[in-house]
Amino acid sequence: MSDSASDAVSFLPLGNAPQSSAIGLYARATAGFDARLDETRALLREAHAQYGDGLLQSSSLGAEDMVITALLAELQLPVAVATLDTGRLHAETLALIPQIRAQYGIEVQVFTPVADAVVHFVKTRGENAMYESLALRKECCGIRKLEPLSRMLAGRSAWITGLRREQSANRAEVPFSEPDGQGRTKLNPLAAWSWADVWYFIQTRAVPYNALHDQFMPSIGCAPCTRAIAVGEDFRAGRWWWEDENAKECGLHKSKSNEELKSGATA
Repeated sequence: MSDSASDAVSFLPLGNAPQSSAIGLYARATAGFDARLDETRALLREAHAQYGDGLLQSSSLGAEDMVITALLAELQLPVAVATLDTGRLHAETLALIPQIRAQYGIEVQVFTPVADAVVHFVKTRGENAMYESLALRKECCGIRKLEPLSRMLAGRSAWITGLRREQSANRAEVPFSEPDGQGRTKLNPLAAWSWADVWYFIQTRAVPYNALHDQFMPSIGCAPCTRAIAVGEDFRAGRWWWEDENAKECGLHKSKSNEELKSGATA
């Protein structure tokens, strides 16, 4: 596997690696891991010192975000952790919420879409309208993700994400800290980590993770919009796989005004 963050490479093994779990597939110690881990710990400490109660971890409950939650617990940083329940998540994803509570004593705040907006969308567009056009898929993301995100971040001055440069060419230049376009700071403490780093940490710290990662799903979103990837496909190939766009995003990590987020805009 290439170390270049801009390369679209498969995250499945090409050889005969043990395939019983994502840990067996991906976890390995790599050069510089301890330095990257120390850097991430320092970034999280500095963020809490600077932003205090204004800081929040926005967790997708994916592997990267589970690493960050584990580090917050390890460092005993009282940072709020929140997630979006779109109403279309896999059961395996939602199962992590009680696991986080049991293992770390952290209560994950759950933000859901406005029920009336979802009902109206399904009634007028169809339950699986996301397959019909890019515009309808983005409209669905706006209702189920972006609007709840605006409420999640209300009153916060900074938020933590699990973005990494290696995830896609579109994220190859992800900085450790950046303005989010809404007066807040977005922090990406795992920006320099590799996929192997993420799973090595999960393995060595017994971090709970989504069971779907064991089924060749490195990037997991809503159930209708996620499939397993195959050898030769890039990290995010299983997300919105029916679309032709190269940079497939739901809009959560695009800089927007507060009004655009509240309205569910996805452009």
